[in-house]
Amino acid sequence: MKCLILLTIIICSLHAIGQKISLTQVIAHRGAWKNTGVPENSIAALQYAIELKCWGSEFDVHLSSDSIPFILHDHSIQGIHIEKSTAAQLAQIKLSNGEPLPTLEAYLAAGKSQQSTRLILEIKSSSISKERSLALATKCVQMVQKLNVASITEYIAFDFDVCKKVKELDPSATVTYLNGDKSPNELAAAGLDGMDYHFSVFKQHEDWLEISRKKKLITNVWTVNDAETMRWFIDRKVDYITTNEPERLIELLK
Repeated sequence: MKCLILLTIIICSLHAIGQKISLTQVIAHRGAWKNTGVPENSIAALQYAIELKCWGSEFDVHLSSDSIPFILHDHSIQGIHIEKSTAAQLAQIKLSNGEPLPTLEAYLAAGKSQQSTRLILEIKSSSISKERSLALATKCVQMVQKLNVASITEYIAFDFDVCKKVKELDPSATVTYLNGDKSPNELAAAGLDGMDYHFSVFKQHEDWLEISRKKKLITNVWTVNDAETMRWFIDRKVDYITTNEPERLIELLK
């Protein structure tokens, strides 16, 4: 009888612990930069995200005029337009911590030595042409395959055609769409893996979270920095939260 009571207590305790465990994972937006003092999208920001044990670290990729992918969020840095500059010109740029502006190859190489933090590669839409956006998608997939980091790399893009291009090039790749204008049914029909939408889209279409779960689509939300909104999505079991405050989200998920 005592054994039965003890077993019941253990089961109930384990159940209570399980109730507190969230399946939501942390993605550091442009790496862990805001609270570390390093530049966003730098290799240092990636390394800090890895140290924090973030599930993923997001970064942005553009194509130079001579078709070399570089890491940067904006189209320009220090008055230099990425797509209108050669790799040799861009190699002269230094970030605020002294790092050179990273190439995609250098960034992926830096993340290659570990397996715990995924590399969330955003293919930026070209400011010049759709053709360059698609060319960048091809370059990114080729570089990921060249460096053998496909197992820890996932792709995101605002351009729906770019997402489909990546899937065409590598059907096994995980690809999610950013723009917020496609329903779960549309994403599933296109063969994509899920949605990575601004939090306001999910607030307007809360049912998309449940529909996505039923369709086994990934749900990711960006860019959530305050605890109240983080909690709203954790309670609704979103798969991933992309944030400039990974440290805050990590604490909240404990």
